[in-house]
Amino acid sequence: MTKVITYGTFDLFHEGHYRLLQRAKALGDYLIVGVTTEKYDMERGKLNVVDSLMTRIENVRKAGFADEIIIEEASGQKVGDIQKYHADIFAIGSDWVGQFDYISDYCKVVYIERTKNISSTMLREQNRQLQKIGIIGSGRIAERFIPESKLVSGISVQGIYNPNRESAERFAGKWEIDTYAGIEEFYEDVDSVYIASPHQTHYSYIKEALEHGKHVLCEKPMVLKKRQAEELFSYAKEHGLVLFEGLKTAYCPGFEKLMGMACSGMIGNVRYIDACFTKLEDENVRELTDKIYGGSFTELGSYCLLPIIKLFGTDYNELRFDTICNEDGLDIFTKTSLTFPKGIATATCGLGVKSEGRLLIAGTKGYIVAEAPWWKTTYFEIHYEDSSRVDKYSERFLGDGLRYEIRDFLNLISGNDKSDFKLTRGMSIAMVGIMEKFLESQNRGLV
Repeated sequence: MTKVITYGTFDLFHEGHYRLLQRAKALGDYLIVGVTTEKYDMERGKLNVVDSLMTRIENVRKAGFADEIIIEEASGQKVGDIQKYHADIFAIGSDWVGQFDYISDYCKVVYIERTKNISSTMLREQNRQLQKIGIIGSGRIAERFIPESKLVSGISVQGIYNPNRESAERFAGKWEIDTYAGIEEFYEDVDSVYIASPHQTHYSYIKEALEHGKHVLCEKPMVLKKRQAEELFSYAKEHGLVLFEGLKTAYCPGFEKLMGMACSGMIGNVRYIDACFTKLEDENVRELTDKIYGGSFTELGSYCLLPIIKLFGTDYNELRFDTICNEDGLDIFTKTSLTFPKGIATATCGLGVKSEGRLLIAGTKGYIVAEAPWWKTTYFEIHYEDSSRVDKYSERFLGDGLRYEIRDFLNLISGNDKSDFKLTRGMSIAMVGIMEKFLESQNRGLV
């Protein structure tokens, strides 16, 4: 008898799960299915699991393919289970190609092709909703989005659209998703849209997606004109749709904890904020070759403005930009100075000049400091007048951090607005307004 073993969370049980179990069963005579516990899912960075362990076990049982169901509750358990149950084949979805090759020392490893075009039929029967999301754009950030989305329950990447068909097909082939010849076909096939295209295309894609009744998660900066942001947020609200700016720092646990401490009174009243984010980029990348929409501030400014706007609000008195430009006139280092009724702030960005890169929040009783990369906050300290007193805080930052914004995007779609405070519409609009003023100061020909 050939024994096959497979594992999964099996949350919001859908057609993809059903076919995985069906194909795993077909590999042998006896199928053992490991279902993960909530605690283990949290430890491995899986977010947003909806169904209880017992519900997920029952859904696997009702699928009719499992001869035996076990519980996976710890990292490293798989090899022990393979030996314990004398499994001949370890089967897992092709999403994980290569990641379980080490198991071939103990039994045969088979990567089962993932199910494309997941149907909503099974989910409707359970009164559940799996968000089928489509991606617009196939650049670096889209490459990070797919593996992060796999670690958030309730979402399935359906396909990709890019007017550059060659790029789209290459991307779709790598990630085993669909590609679309026309954007109308793309909109018909998805429930929501993730926009990861160049900055200047965001407005038209967001507007088009909303007009097709789709929820939208768009990379920062969402748009480059304040009136466009106001228009799109207003349309989304009027039509009951979610428009969500993907500024990942805003949704990460460590940054949320840091902001909470800054607002708690522990350092008194906040009076000064210094946020700096610099990195050295190859001179041939888009950010340093696009003379209108490139540059350090359009690329990194949103990160640095985020803590300033969250703590000081959206109404500033004065705004000033000081820049260092390359030979093409594109800013490679920009310092933005803002004054508010009760404080001052600086936001410093660089793509061609390297600086320390920390976040400093100064108050009347002490200060908070988070060293680079504070935009992926895992650790920060609170210092007081008594130099011997230092409070230290840490928090996990998993993967590329996109899973946090994906989770909160899904929560808003489901009607849970408890995370809406992390980046409000007003904050997004204010940051767009500052971005627009910067581009005007650089005499860039925005359309």
